[in-house]
Amino acid sequence: MLEINALTRLHIGPVNLSLADGEVIAITGPSGSGKSVLLRAIADLDPNEGSLRTQSGARADMPAPDWRRKVAYLPAESGWWADGVGEHFKQPEAVDFASLDLPPEAMGWEVTRLSSGERQRLAFLRLLEHQPEVLLLDEPTAPLDTRNTALFEARLKRCIEMGASVILVTHDPDQTRRMANRHFVLEDGQLLEVAHG
Repeated sequence: MLEINALTRLHIGPVNLSLADGEVIAITGPSGSGKSVLLRAIADLDPNEGSLRTQSGARADMPAPDWRRKVAYLPAESGWWADGVGEHFKQPEAVDFASLDLPPEAMGWEVTRLSSGERQRLAFLRLLEHQPEVLLLDEPTAPLDTRNTALFEARLKRCIEMGASVILVTHDPDQTRRMANRHFVLEDGQLLEVAHG
């Protein structure tokens, strides 16, 4: 569950949006329309105004790191701050590598040897360690081929079945049809709902 009231950041907003548990909304729009800006504001990574709430409480009532564990953002290009993959995981032995066709040995790999697709899949698994209530996904399958996109979506569906709410930024209309309950276009700083069909 995610409630967004009067969220504003730069040229975006005010945005009012409500997501139920297990609901997926897709956001599309041209490059530069502010889709990433919106996701970063929801995750409280950049200064913004407005009130947000999940099942766990209001954003204003918890430290920013706690909010970001509950409302987790996966950027189009993930950040890596240590040399080894394993250094980025709290409990490597509990990570479900097989779900994204990655070997357990990936924990011992150097970050520099990862392909863009491996980075994205590992970053997604890293995000899931905190069992977030809300997933903010910014073109998450852009670097993935068709097979790995299917694996990613299958793993995401498991999160949705467990009640996670998802905001998915995508340029893929087929992915929107496969994954989203509702579809919005970001235009002139406003979210406009697109009718199904």
